[in-house]
Amino acid sequence: MRKIELLAPARNLECGIAAIDHGADAVYIGAPRFGARAAAGNSVDDIRQLCQYAHQYRVKVYVTVNTIIYDEELGATRQLLSELAAASVDAVLVQDMGILSLIPGNLPIHASTQTDNRTVEKVKWLRSLGFRRVVLARELSVDEISMIHQAVPDIELEVFVHGALCVSYSGVCYASQYCFKRSANRGECAQFCRLKFDLTDADGTVIERGRHLLSLKDLCQIDVLEDLLEAGATSLKIEGRLKDVSYVKNVTAAYSIRLNQIIKKYPEKYERASSGACRYAFEPDLKKTFNRGFTHYFLRGRRPDIFSPDTPKAIGEYVGKVKELRGNSFNVSGTATFANGDGVCFLNGNRELEGFRVNKAVDNRLFPYKMPVNLRPGMALYRNNDQVFERMIAGKTAERKLPLTMTLTATDQGFRLSSGTHEVEVAMEKQQAQKPQRENIVVQLSKLGNTPYECVDVDFVPADFNFFIPSSKLADMRRQLIQKLMSEGADPVIKDHQEVSPEHHAKAPMRYISIGMEYKRFPYLYNISNRNASLFYQKQGMEHPVKAYECGGNAPITHSPLLMQCRHCLKYSLGCCERNGGKRSPWREPYYLSLPDGKRFRLEFRCDECQMNVYGM
Repeated sequence: MRKIELLAPARNLECGIAAIDHGADAVYIGAPRFGARAAAGNSVDDIRQLCQYAHQYRVKVYVTVNTIIYDEELGATRQLLSELAAASVDAVLVQDMGILSLIPGNLPIHASTQTDNRTVEKVKWLRSLGFRRVVLARELSVDEISMIHQAVPDIELEVFVHGALCVSYSGVCYASQYCFKRSANRGECAQFCRLKFDLTDADGTVIERGRHLLSLKDLCQIDVLEDLLEAGATSLKIEGRLKDVSYVKNVTAAYSIRLNQIIKKYPEKYERASSGACRYAFEPDLKKTFNRGFTHYFLRGRRPDIFSPDTPKAIGEYVGKVKELRGNSFNVSGTATFANGDGVCFLNGNRELEGFRVNKAVDNRLFPYKMPVNLRPGMALYRNNDQVFERMIAGKTAERKLPLTMTLTATDQGFRLSSGTHEVEVAMEKQQAQKPQRENIVVQLSKLGNTPYECVDVDFVPADFNFFIPSSKLADMRRQLIQKLMSEGADPVIKDHQEVSPEHHAKAPMRYISIGMEYKRFPYLYNISNRNASLFYQKQGMEHPVKAYECGGNAPITHSPLLMQCRHCLKYSLGCCERNGGKRSPWREPYYLSLPDGKRFRLEFRCDECQMNVYGM
């Protein structure tokens, strides 16, 4: 029986609690500093509160400390890790190998996707260093995930199932640093891949002009979760530490419901990793939440529909086509219903996204605040803000309860109320009831209010129990029992963690792993940004550690620096990949991307590795 975890993002404490209430088995949240989303940091006190709430349901809390660290920050990092351990977090996500010697021995470590985890060899190496879990690269197919699981079955595999996609393998993208002095490895990504580019060939021929050629659709694997579980995934991760609480509610609920359906189908194979049942006051709908269109990415091999060259913005759900324009309004063909304030958008004749707010909706006729000048009959319409859904999801939309069975026992001195190993006793004279009391007793004991518990059954001992107990006494016993359960009921979360000492990290038996030719040509890809990391790689057999790109590690490189490694391939997207059934390209390589400000980037197609590299110039 494998425990399966649905892992949800938490921008803040509110989002974390919402994720738990809506079915998450674990949440991941950013620390005050050193998380890969600089805009999503949280105080240690908030993280402690989240742990207290989560552990009631055996939900785990993971904290991201997955940026590269500079020398002057090592002391603060050590202090932070100590505070996180004291706050009872269940693990930290790490990118920088220099952090390993700073981590308290009883605090598990997960290898962030920022450590570029795409091969069996890399995962084996990370396992040898004491990592309990590896967050795999988003680009992997189900067969590649299965291969890693079979080769390294004793490490947990975390895979992304929903949310925004980075076009470069995570941890080896330097485009933001190169163009804007904002390091993605420091949590300051400037979203270079969402910009407009021109694409030209070696002769200057314009292949594409002003298009979002590196902007990917959003990941959605909700209909292929069974495949991921069968391949060996332990944790199913929802992206979105910058997303709001409505996103967290909707997406978490949708995936939790689907996961429960799978577990019901295979009860002998899988079970949820946490406790408690969720009730929802709404029906989740992934189309209602921010998305750029959905893709399975490379889960089932290379597909042509993974990128969104027209716009990097949220398109939303398709709601019909423009039927007729009339003055300051138009009507829509289709079955969708609209509300005042809805956000609607369309792609104009230049394939650019335009949007507007609905001022008034009368059946299928819409009156915009301002009539879009480029709207034409026959154009497809999308709704990226559904007012009815947003109002519904803004309120209380779910509750999570732990099923509780109580036993009321008549003792020599009075009565005992118990649940599992927890019990309270009250001494009082027993009086035979003049009329049946069981129904009233059950009602009184079931009044659990805002506690995390729900009474599902009350047993009576002896079986013919028929004593009178004042409602006030029943309420006192119930309150005392719940207090014991809440203070003592959750097992200490850290106690079963294997200890991973700094000495273990230092004596790992395998040499450092080089992934492909790029790591040899551009050794700054190891992201060595502090003395601890440099010492770590020296002990791993690296003779001359090279500094991270952000620390000047690209300085010795006289040719153009490697900025991105992508499985997304523009040659394939243009239909010119002969290996995958495309036509022979009419354009001469190399191809170049260019921004409106004149910056140019050379593309290299590594067909032997099915990879596209992006270089600065």
